[in-house]
Amino acid sequence: MIGIFDSGLGGLTVTRAIRDRLPHADLLYLADSAYCPYGPRPVAEIRSRALACGRWLVDQGAQIVVVACNTATAAAVELLRRELPVPVVGMEPGVKPAVAATRRGKVAVMATSGTLASDRFRALINAYAANVDVYALACPDLVAQVEAGAINDDHTRALVANYLAAAPDADVIVLGCTHFPPLTPLISACAGPEVTIIDTGPAVAAQTARIAKHIGLPEGSGTLRCYTTGDPQTIAPALANVWGETLPLAAVELPTE
Repeated sequence: MIGIFDSGLGGLTVTRAIRDRLPHADLLYLADSAYCPYGPRPVAEIRSRALACGRWLVDQGAQIVVVACNTATAAAVELLRRELPVPVVGMEPGVKPAVAATRRGKVAVMATSGTLASDRFRALINAYAANVDVYALACPDLVAQVEAGAINDDHTRALVANYLAAAPDADVIVLGCTHFPPLTPLISACAGPEVTIIDTGPAVAAQTARIAKHIGLPEGSGTLRCYTTGDPQTIAPALANVWGETLPLAAVELPTE
């Protein structure tokens, strides 16, 4: 079984990519909705929540843990790799492929404030984007829109247009938050057809598949079970909007440190 967690529903986009890559794997998804969004929270709190999520997934039988959240990866992936007894797959904004794709030398990264302020993000910029202009666009309101399932309404469209107005000449946009891939049609419409959009979900799925092969992860029956630390009745409709169909959703309470 592969365990996947995020602060909320955004990690479902990574889950979809993993399902496409490993259709027979059993997947366990945990949305830490009670603490969503992670972006504005202190790093110590994000680390505590990430560790609680990771431990719960392992306790349920996960043989690989995927941190389907850029903010949690930036804050806690090294901690998780030290503390958990299974391989941990993290993710980061696709700055390297964006730099390779840009023609104008102008790249926009849409992410949470926590991701953009992290040492990992600064290291990415220093390593790959020294000769490129990078617009770091903190887009916290978009996380809330996706959590509400409002992925195609006028307010969300206006928010996207407002954020992208700060990077009018960017020809590559990096989706640096797993909540943002469901908004790709809106982002593309606002940015224009000539702008390339980078989503790292498929790369995370490919890395997960490599690890699954390396550890000899047995094939399962292709199940997907979803849990939340929030209220399932409130979250279930938005989950259905993001995933594209209704999924069973149950509540879980995680211990806090």
